[in-house]
Amino acid sequence: MPTKILFERIDSIELQGVSKKYGSRFAVESLDLTIEGGELLILIGPSGSGKTTTLRMINRMIEPDSGSILINGQNVMHLDPVRLRRNMGYVIQNIGLFPHMTIEENVGLVPKLEGWDQNRTTERVRYLLDFVSLPPDRFINRYPRQLSGGQQQRVGLARALAMDPPLLLMDEPFGALDPILRKQLQKEFLEIKKEIGRTIVFVTHDIEEAFRLGDRIAVMDNARLLQVGAPEDLIFEPVNELVADIVDTARKFKHMDTLNVKDLMTPLDTKYILEGDLDACHAVEVMKDRNTETCIVLDNGKLIGKLEMVNLLKCEEKNPLVRDIAKPMKVFALRDSVATALSEMKRSGEYMAMVMNGDTICGMLVSDEVLLKLI
Repeated sequence: MPTKILFERIDSIELQGVSKKYGSRFAVESLDLTIEGGELLILIGPSGSGKTTTLRMINRMIEPDSGSILINGQNVMHLDPVRLRRNMGYVIQNIGLFPHMTIEENVGLVPKLEGWDQNRTTERVRYLLDFVSLPPDRFINRYPRQLSGGQQQRVGLARALAMDPPLLLMDEPFGALDPILRKQLQKEFLEIKKEIGRTIVFVTHDIEEAFRLGDRIAVMDNARLLQVGAPEDLIFEPVNELVADIVDTARKFKHMDTLNVKDLMTPLDTKYILEGDLDACHAVEVMKDRNTETCIVLDNGKLIGKLEMVNLLKCEEKNPLVRDIAKPMKVFALRDSVATALSEMKRSGEYMAMVMNGDTICGMLVSDEVLLKLI
């Protein structure tokens, strides 16, 4: 029997005095938090701060010991947990795809459990695969082991969206990916967020990810909520030193102005290099084998530009050479200021640039890796 829709939309989620203990230790203690309908709220904090426990109490994967969790004024403890979860999308770091099922079967699992017929389910799966930049004709009959890490993560998101839920819960969905792929999926997710207009609660340990994606950020530590607000609120008015340490990048990186690009660039890993005379179809296979979704196109050692898997997949039918579809990318010289380079990359929405000495490629500047090195 199909699950009754509990919430057509989310107006608010309220956690009132919510606590959860394991033995004598609080995982979450006396949490008061209101999540506004339509926002993307980030939960961030050190390991063990209580952010994942908070997320899982919203869909009752973990039951609170005390307090109330209200969605649109309804106490979730008064709702059937299976019905509750089927009215939410849930995306995790390790994706959780069933290896013995095709991509169609993975994405269409909940619609099937809801009693949808095969034609309706297939139509929905095809729409969602296209929505997350996986051409359905190419991917619908594959198995998870035949996909790259980034492609599997897209399937996980498609599965979470299968029933068009008004609420998405996301637990470090990009945390296990390498920095370049993580940035690419963050960029795509921002577009998806605008398109779906849903309420999203998103757990991360990465402050750069929080600033990039979140409408508001809730900082937790030692089972308690320290502060919640827009990124600028946390930067200019942190409530304590811990919040300042997490978000005050200007203070933390005050020495950055003395560093040059050459001090913090990363060697260009050969797995990201494609020769310009490779055609799009072969390029897709090469990138899949290397588990990459971004590549640098060279032509006889000369930099042509950057290509992303999502763009290659759109070009397979015409099958052009990659040199003809690569996009220009930002280039910095060895002695350029890191602070200036990162500021320029942020302003233009880029997460990766090349470092050159004249016509010679010296390495890459990847914003996430630079920040990690500075920390």
